[in-house]
Amino acid sequence: MMRRVKIRAAVGDDAEGVAAVRRAVYSYKSMSPASARHMITVSAPEERFLPLVAEVDDTVVAWGSAGLNVWTSEPGQSDLSIYVHPQHRKQGIGTALADRLHQHLTEVGAIRVRAFVHPDGLDFARNLGYDGTRRLHYAGVDVRSLPPQPQTPEGIELVTLDQVDPRQAYTADSIASLDEPSDSPLDAIAYDRWLEETWQSPGMDKALSVAAMAGDEMVCFTVIETDGDRAWSGMTGTIPSYRGRGLAKLVKSVALRRAAAAGITHAYTSNDDENGPMLAINNWLGYERVETELALLLTLAG
Repeated sequence: MMRRVKIRAAVGDDAEGVAAVRRAVYSYKSMSPASARHMITVSAPEERFLPLVAEVDDTVVAWGSAGLNVWTSEPGQSDLSIYVHPQHRKQGIGTALADRLHQHLTEVGAIRVRAFVHPDGLDFARNLGYDGTRRLHYAGVDVRSLPPQPQTPEGIELVTLDQVDPRQAYTADSIASLDEPSDSPLDAIAYDRWLEETWQSPGMDKALSVAAMAGDEMVCFTVIETDGDRAWSGMTGTIPSYRGRGLAKLVKSVALRRAAAAGITHAYTSNDDENGPMLAINNWLGYERVETELALLLTLAG
């Protein structure tokens, strides 16, 4: 007998189930239940964020979400995410989620949708009208075995993010994000939204995340998110006037050592094909590729 699939709006109490499905699909990404709850419950009203789950026998087996990208000045940009537990694929769950989410995005005025897929999901995405744009490579490293830590340059002080004012971090993040490889520029990041969605995210471990300070200015930083014995190296950024000095290599090296001391065994990260400098740093740290994802775009019918 075919088991009945129920698709409904996600709520905070779905966090454990969503985190479990995500871990089954993306072994190289970190998302604790606390972070999943934050993802489900915290969003800007103008984002028109719709989180969905699919259940079989009252167990969450899939996640779907979509919303407008409110961190870019380009109108009508949106993001969509769908992942289905490997044991529940080929049953129409992904298609049902996509139909609901595309309808929602059309209703809220989205023009273009961005999604990421594994190579084995490319045919599914193309059948929905998506086309390829970029590749992201995911890599992991055993943080208990790292190359020697670089020297700290004169005039630079290393601190953890729990020692800095969030305004300093916001300024550095906003500047460093302007030329991040992306389908839309990250040029409209409002402080209040950044504070709630990024700085206050329970996944960010500020005691492990490291920044390089030049006086009162944060000039480089790396963010560490944790989930059990795994860590995710999130954004690593340097403001343009301090690039080429080895600061990104330094802060990431220090942060990974702090993670190892805290009981983390493996850290994962992602790199766009276009981001050669960061790829070089991660190769030096010993990261080895574990997966590739494709960044896809869909233009919605007007």
